[in-house]
Amino acid sequence: MHYDIKDIHLADSGALRIEWANQSMPVLNRIKERFEKQKPLEGIRLGACLHVTTETASLVQTLKAGGAQVFLCASNPLSTQDDVAASLVTHDKIPVFSIKGEDSKTYYDHLNAVLDAKPNYTMDDGADLVSTLHTERLEIIEHVKGGTEETTTGIIRLRSMAADGVLKYPIVAVNDAQTKHLFDNRYGTGQSTIDGIIRATNRLIAGTTFVVCGYGWCGRGLAMRAKGMGANVVVTEIDALAALEAVMDGFMVMPIADAAKIGDFFCTVTGNINVIRKEHFQNMKDGAIVANSGHFNVELDLNGLDGLSKSRRIIRPFVEEYILEGGKRINLLGDGRLINLAAAEGHPSSVMDMSFANQALSIEYMVKSGNDLSPDVYPVPQEIDSTIAREKLASMGISIDTLTEEQRKYLASWSMGT
Repeated sequence: MHYDIKDIHLADSGALRIEWANQSMPVLNRIKERFEKQKPLEGIRLGACLHVTTETASLVQTLKAGGAQVFLCASNPLSTQDDVAASLVTHDKIPVFSIKGEDSKTYYDHLNAVLDAKPNYTMDDGADLVSTLHTERLEIIEHVKGGTEETTTGIIRLRSMAADGVLKYPIVAVNDAQTKHLFDNRYGTGQSTIDGIIRATNRLIAGTTFVVCGYGWCGRGLAMRAKGMGANVVVTEIDALAALEAVMDGFMVMPIADAAKIGDFFCTVTGNINVIRKEHFQNMKDGAIVANSGHFNVELDLNGLDGLSKSRRIIRPFVEEYILEGGKRINLLGDGRLINLAAAEGHPSSVMDMSFANQALSIEYMVKSGNDLSPDVYPVPQEIDSTIAREKLASMGISIDTLTEEQRKYLASWSMGT
């Protein structure tokens, strides 16, 4: 079996951490039990480009239990947990191509190693696998029947491809499932981003000014958690409705040009490019801390920051200090990569339970129905979303009401009146 990981001897410690994560993933475990019996993915080759974490390990184990042959690479150069990669290779015989801290060339070599397997289905986190397939590996695209996408950033890219008529196969937008973005993006990103920033810096959040760039579901979660830690939260936005919601939620809202002058912590969660630019770095306070939790480091103008700096040094793990002309210091966390995975362990497993349940069931749906779909981006079927919500509540020991027959008739009628 071909693979490329850091150290195969880390496998046993990785297996223990996967087991620990599994204990908080009851929905995915129920799916795995069914997959083991029914084998709905029998015979397919699945190329997955995901963050190689303990929770992802539980997902790929589930996919393999369903009969799939899975090939896995990392969707971010800093998100790999090397002991997890070793465990998947050793204990699950899954080809993994992923090393924490890999350079750009190795990152794309690993993407291509997965594509060399000629997958029938893709499972992406940010659409790098899909875009590489559509630009550099067109000779194998005829083998691909469908796929899924995990993130907001990836869905934006894929919808652009579909609008331009270049997307060659159907893809399910897992990110848009309510049991994904309402929980993973909000509660998962909110907690894990704060976790990563604190682990990297060991700085107190309370009493500081914390600037959140973007007020989508990830931004909502991050602002909520920063406020809960005692920060004075400032939100920057380009969307009037999102900005208005942030105001109503109790946050200060202003342009990034103004926020740059007062912030102690900055974190981008937009999915866009150059959100914090050279002119903003110039106006920041001495010692400002800058991070990104919006998938790609392009959210930060790192070339602009480098151009302003007379020197730079790693002052502690995951903290690079840029010293600007005049002596002002700007601290960049985790190379501008996803700080919750670069310096911490990513989302809690109980949240990823729902996200990865969506992945597993969406791939099953694609295998059953993908041949009837034209190349486009599709929503997760409502029944999958509802099933996951019901299973999650059941695993928590929570029951809810059901409509009476009278209530059903009332909701379906226009003649009963009020």
